[in-house]
Amino acid sequence: MRWRGGRRSDNVEDYRGRGGGGFGGGGGLKFGIGGLIAIVAAYFLGVDPRMIMSLLDATGGAPAEVGDPATSAPQDEAGDFMSAVLADTEDTWGEIFMALGTAYTPPRLRLFEGGTQTGCGAAGAEVGPFYCPTDQRVYIDLSFYRELATRFQAPGDFAQAYVLAHEVGHHVQNLLGTADKVRAAQQRASQSEQNQLQVRMELQADCYAGIWANHAERSRQILESGDIEEALGAAAAVGDDLIQKRMQGHVEPESFTHGTAAQRQRWFQAGFKGGQLNDCDTFAARSL
Repeated sequence: MRWRGGRRSDNVEDYRGRGGGGFGGGGGLKFGIGGLIAIVAAYFLGVDPRMIMSLLDATGGAPAEVGDPATSAPQDEAGDFMSAVLADTEDTWGEIFMALGTAYTPPRLRLFEGGTQTGCGAAGAEVGPFYCPTDQRVYIDLSFYRELATRFQAPGDFAQAYVLAHEVGHHVQNLLGTADKVRAAQQRASQSEQNQLQVRMELQADCYAGIWANHAERSRQILESGDIEEALGAAAAVGDDLIQKRMQGHVEPESFTHGTAAQRQRWFQAGFKGGQLNDCDTFAARSL
């Protein structure tokens, strides 16, 4: 990915090296296989973290203060890369929202190590990258990317960019009102129906990541050979079917919350090929 010459975002909070608590004061998480599957699903491009955190007995207390003015911009290459990608998503969605006749309010990105307090409760690295709609922040412990590359065989800088773009996609859903509509519908639905709605939510975020890649390439020529394959590899690696098979040896489609590997790849490609919001209406699609 060609990123070094791009601008950097002013919306990055680098909390690495500050310590900070994970769940329950850092005592470690213990799950049965059902809870572990849910956390792994969240860990790899997760659902609204409030759904996952409700599985936990300890939440670590109230959210910490946000918007710390002492927060510095990332000084290392990994953090600098995240800042460049976030800036690129800001440029893309800023243009799209302007065409819709409204302004885009970007999310903030908090980089942390081990654990942090969020507007959605305490979060540890176990939860993985997620978006919190309460404080409109994306949270990433960069150790996640080592797991993505080694344990799940999905390496590459564009795989990492895809992860961030997916989480920004959840922010777009929040701004457009989609997230509120889905949560309201889930409150009236059975567990199976809730899961199906969440799958469509996650696949739409994948599609929005594809829209970002489309616009960024057309406007700024960011793509290098193999980049899209890296994104598709990451999308496949975090499919519910592959995660469940890896974790428990069999697949339970009724419990899916993110979609299969093939579905995640398909919707990223739909956004990348079409580049328009109406290419990503997963809720109207008869077949995912």
